[in-house]
Amino acid sequence: MAQLWTLHGDGKNVEADAVVKPGERLTWPRMIGLGGQHVVAMFGATFLVPVLTGFPPATTLLFSGIGTLLFLLITKNRLPSYLGSSFAFIAPITAAVASTGMGGALFGILAVGALLALVGVVVLITGIGWINALMPPVVSGAIVALIGFNLAPAAKNNFQLAPLTALITLAAVIFSTVLFKGMLARLSIFIGVVVGYIAAVIAGEVDFSTVGDAAWVGLPQFALPANPFADSAVWGVLPAFLPVVLVLVAENVGHIRGVAQMTESPEVNRLTGRALLADGLGTVLAGFGGGSGTTTYGENIGVMAATRIYSTAAYWIAGAVAILLGLSPKVGAVINTIPAGVLGGVTTALYGLIGIIGVKIWLDNKVDFSKPVNQFTAATALIIGIADFTLNAGSVTFNGIALGTVAAIVIYHAMTAVARLRGTDGGPRDA
Repeated sequence: MAQLWTLHGDGKNVEADAVVKPGERLTWPRMIGLGGQHVVAMFGATFLVPVLTGFPPATTLLFSGIGTLLFLLITKNRLPSYLGSSFAFIAPITAAVASTGMGGALFGILAVGALLALVGVVVLITGIGWINALMPPVVSGAIVALIGFNLAPAAKNNFQLAPLTALITLAAVIFSTVLFKGMLARLSIFIGVVVGYIAAVIAGEVDFSTVGDAAWVGLPQFALPANPFADSAVWGVLPAFLPVVLVLVAENVGHIRGVAQMTESPEVNRLTGRALLADGLGTVLAGFGGGSGTTTYGENIGVMAATRIYSTAAYWIAGAVAILLGLSPKVGAVINTIPAGVLGGVTTALYGLIGIIGVKIWLDNKVDFSKPVNQFTAATALIIGIADFTLNAGSVTFNGIALGTVAAIVIYHAMTAVARLRGTDGGPRDA
């Protein structure tokens, strides 16, 4: 493996105006430490998704590690990224588990992964221009925002079960971002969970009964997706899941552009198709085995930006560590003891942050909200998502995320087409 990277300088220092590029590395002891940082950065969010959805945490950790190594292979070891649990799956998984059980949710994850992989193949053949045309910033921002805000009731429900613990957790999340500097400030979600967990233990809200019986080493809990041909109701989960593909595309594209910009390597953008294919296959594997869907992680981009080290060697180490953690049922049992109050506090901030990421997409791309086409695209999609509008078509139910996503795409393109036809161009109304 050492032949895959060239040594950066003396392998010990990074010059003030330099970066360690994906094909470079430092000395292996330093790379192991950097890999450990990436594990810590991804861990808080990656374990939280299965905890919130009722999936086995150890299984999700295992598949996130496997998915990361697969991602590195498919992208030719040139794109540094960790594939962690995507929060975009939380709402559809929750709905699917309630209606068709865990098997139905896994079928939805598998379907999303397959479609994302297909998108990756198409991008490899045709390029990424059509994605940019289908989802301009006003549309992609609205989709990301409505997924976060759609989860608000779930955060409220957990918060109300243990308000004091939830408040302590939320306060820890918020203030750790300004109390600490560097890496610690980037781990505010993880720190909040730890502080809230300690408060919950003191309050007697944590049940350790299953931890003692769990083995230190062993296979995690695997599960298979439901067969939609044996149970037609399983097809009904797809409308809630398929919009997640658009979010995963936006996240992957944003990740790649960020890495290309920070490493001053525009050629990285050519890996977009491979990245989408890899993330899709990683999600398919997770869906087949009982893990949650994956996505490229912004938390790890933060680590790279802080260290200026973009070596893929760190991600090989992080992926291997995640696999080892996934093979410890004891770790999964401890994670499963996190009580509702802690989840309520951390998700109050976290779900809101997902929504704000959508707003940030608008700001970063200078979306002009004086134009009616942008106003109505965002406004209508957000209300549909936040209120969780539903539409029943026989046995199939379209939830707020699905309807809001469709609304954003249809409204934008329909209004733009009419504006061009009429010569109004969707600009500001006359005073």
